[in-house]
Amino acid sequence: MSETNNGEKDKKCNRAAGFTLMEVMIVIVIIAILLGAGLPGYQESLRKGRRSEAKAGLMEVANRQEQYMLDRSTYTTDLTRLGYTSPLITDEGHYGIVVEQCDGGSIENCYKLTASPLNSSPQIKDTKCGKFVLNSRGVREVSGSLAADQCW
Repeated sequence: MSETNNGEKDKKCNRAAGFTLMEVMIVIVIIAILLGAGLPGYQESLRKGRRSEAKAGLMEVANRQEQYMLDRSTYTTDLTRLGYTSPLITDEGHYGIVVEQCDGGSIENCYKLTASPLNSSPQIKDTKCGKFVLNSRGVREVSGSLAADQCW
């Protein structure tokens, strides 16, 4: 009789040792749902973090423009005169910054800085803030769907 009991115990142990296909599929579905809910939020969080790179780059160039103005009584559109390479790419490589004179103004008294997402960066898909613009009068603009104060 003991052989029969041992045989039954062996069969029960073998069945409990693995996962059924249904259990594996349920786990896969749960993981897919969690990824589907969490991934877009995570990507948006990364986009927000990268926006600070554009703002920091613009503020740094603006600071050098103001120092240039104090030294020479004019602004410049030449980034090499401010100590940068041209074109200027931000530290993490997500934005390119250009300098031009203000609309309706001259470079002697007004400049406009624009930080545009590079084609090689995931920021190119940022439709909420897009390009960041800062001029010598302190006016801040964006080209995306959000208002400038929400992006800045």
